[in-house]
Amino acid sequence: MDHDSYTDAYIRAILMRHRVIAMVGASPKEQRPSYFVMKYLLTKGFEVIPVNPGHAGKTILDQRVFATLGDIDRPVEIVDIFRNSDVVLPITQEAICMGASVVWMQLGVRHDEAARLAEEAGLKVVMNRCPKIEYGRLSGEISWAGVNSRVLSSKRPLLGPKGGQQRALRED
Repeated sequence: MDHDSYTDAYIRAILMRHRVIAMVGASPKEQRPSYFVMKYLLTKGFEVIPVNPGHAGKTILDQRVFATLGDIDRPVEIVDIFRNSDVVLPITQEAICMGASVVWMQLGVRHDEAARLAEEAGLKVVMNRCPKIEYGRLSGEISWAGVNSRVLSSKRPLLGPKGGQQRALRED
C-alpha cells in the first residue's frame, strides 16, 4: 500500500462500510480539532467512542469516554488516532488485539512500522488524513465552502431519514 496516496475508492469504502469509530485522543474542548471532527462524524451517522484517560467516565458530546481501547464494551471498526506519532505503535497493537478493521491516523500522524504491523494483521490503514475532511470531500459537502473537492457530479446527494446527509459518498 502506498501511504502517500490513497485512491478515493479506498477511502470511500472505509467510510461507507465501517460506522463505529473509537477516537483516541478525543477532547472535550470545543476548540480542539478532535472535538469538531467527532461532532461532525456523529451528525453523519457514525458512532464515535471517545478514548481519553484524563476524561474517562465523563462524556464528550453525550458519548461516554473510555480510558483505553481495551475498556470499550462493544466492537470497534475504526480506531482514529488523534495522538502524536510516537505513541501510535502501542495504540495500533491494541487496535489489532481488539479486532478493529481500520487504523486511521489523523493529519500529521504517520508511523510506517505501525502501518506494516496493522496490514500484516489484515487491517486497512490510513495515515495523515482526516475522516471529516475525506467524508466532506467525497460527499461533495466540502465544495459548499468553495473548496475544490475533486469530485464533480450532477447528482443530488442522498438524504438520510432526518434530512441530513448520510452515506452520500458519491461513486461517480
